[in-house]
Amino acid sequence: MPVGTAAEPGESIRPLPALLVNQIAAGEVVERPASVVKELVENALDAGAARITVELEQGGIELIRVSDDGRGIDAEQLALAVAPHATSKLREAADLDRIGTLGFRGEALASIASVSRLLIRSRTRRTDAAAQIDAEGDRVSPVAPASGPAGTAVTVRNLFFNTPARRKFLRTPPTESSRCADVVCGLAMAHPDVGFCLTADGRRTLDLSPGQTPRQRVLAVLGPELEDQLLEVHADAHDGARGITLWGLVGQPALARATAQSQHVFLNGRVVRDRTVQHAIKESFRGLIEPGRHPTAVLMLEMDPASVDVNVHPAKTEVRFRDSSLVHSTVLRSIRDALRRADLTPTLASASGGPRAILSPAAGAFVDAFTRDLPAAAGGALSYGAIRAAMDAAGAPPAAVPPPAGDQSLPPAVPASRVLQVHNSYLVTQDAAGVVIIDQHALHERVMFEALIGRVHAGPLESQRLLTPSVVPASPRQIEALGSLTPLLSRIGLEALPLGPVTIGVQAFPTFLFDRGVDPVEFLSELLERAEDDGFDPGGEQALHQVLDMMACKAAVKAGDRMSDLELAELVKLRDQVERSSSCPHGRPTSVRLTIRELDKLFKRT
Repeated sequence: MPVGTAAEPGESIRPLPALLVNQIAAGEVVERPASVVKELVENALDAGAARITVELEQGGIELIRVSDDGRGIDAEQLALAVAPHATSKLREAADLDRIGTLGFRGEALASIASVSRLLIRSRTRRTDAAAQIDAEGDRVSPVAPASGPAGTAVTVRNLFFNTPARRKFLRTPPTESSRCADVVCGLAMAHPDVGFCLTADGRRTLDLSPGQTPRQRVLAVLGPELEDQLLEVHADAHDGARGITLWGLVGQPALARATAQSQHVFLNGRVVRDRTVQHAIKESFRGLIEPGRHPTAVLMLEMDPASVDVNVHPAKTEVRFRDSSLVHSTVLRSIRDALRRADLTPTLASASGGPRAILSPAAGAFVDAFTRDLPAAAGGALSYGAIRAAMDAAGAPPAAVPPPAGDQSLPPAVPASRVLQVHNSYLVTQDAAGVVIIDQHALHERVMFEALIGRVHAGPLESQRLLTPSVVPASPRQIEALGSLTPLLSRIGLEALPLGPVTIGVQAFPTFLFDRGVDPVEFLSELLERAEDDGFDPGGEQALHQVLDMMACKAAVKAGDRMSDLELAELVKLRDQVERSSSCPHGRPTSVRLTIRELDKLFKRT
């Protein structure tokens, strides 16, 4: 019978068989092997396990076994463990408002058993012998005695053996194994006090000892080589009776990725996906990374269970905060504070293949320009002495001075006279950490953007009346939208009115842009095109930032522009005084650093 049609005469409504009910429930809880791993590991954590072992065969399709040393299940309770909606974690309806355990619904084991061959062996510390029960589809065996240590081991074989339509949608074993590993790694980061071991087809892929600190656990999972690129964030915010505690590590802008998979958010030990937190992470990096990239972050939030609803989705990965604004502001502020304290200038990775091997294509011009006239060592390679001579030609290394006011973590800068302009595009200077290479356009754009932000919040920008209006071709849709743009245009000192059905006249133009020789027609045409995007809100702060970014980009010094010594000195000085000077408003880096350590490695001095 087609969905949505009424029952035909004579047809009766009847209850579904128990197996089918459980298999339908399994469709919400058990999507793939990783879903089973998540449910079983969460049960082990709720049981107070100190060590958890996960074994996989064929990506978990043929075998998943999760063993723990937790409290175990009494023999007389094993039958209830595989019964639908039976749980030890809820007693009354009010408990749903203060859920403090990872699992609570009571359908996971029953759902898993309905689509697999399930075996549970468990022993409590009060008993000398274990007991076991097995289930397959709608068949559940009697509880039988067994041997084994205290704790619980759950074995799941032949996942979806009785629902072949779902089994065929699984990916290859390596892909499913990778997703299982992601689940284990996420839960391992959320519970650094618990030891985790993961084996796949007999090969151990993860072995984490118990009793680690949160920082140790995150680095053990993500890789210790990232330690220097991760910034610590923390906060303890309270609003009346409700509060939130936050600890985490966020990657420097250079660690941003093409997807958000490198973001890990935990709430009271639960792995969650939440748009409020994700938006705060993204917003805190605004202007530091390119719009299409996503920051690396590991955030651990703790709050009263009564302040969050985790009963939103059967998979329990989505939550609903009672006070989402408090969560958003706490995450945003703590990450911004960490970024503000840090020196975000990216460094060039070390390599053994010489200078070009460590540079991105964008920095290649620097190598060509900086090395063309330097003396070469035997075999044509750059000599270390030549580099040092070129650096020392600008003067002796600077004495240590306090960090500038703009960024308390930047290494001490050198006197501004020691700045070399290369190909009228890049600036080369030094600080206490090494050689700094600056993109003059990107840095000037950031400086001007920050100046414009400060000025526009103090009032409308100064404007210059034009003797005759500049005529801008426009579509009827753009002319119609001009009215909604007028308040935004007024803030930046631009006045424009329709002149006809397909033209707009610029009556006044920002003095700032006028003095920099920016064409009013070109500027307003681009602004009107941006305003046609669905996400452009003329009254929002983000739209204002986009327009100010346009102004800064068009007014900034360009690649190829020759700068005087005084201008070079002033620009490098401003780099130390302006916030987020490590990147332009688009998120591109304004500068990169070749550290002394990297230089030493390049020239085989270490």
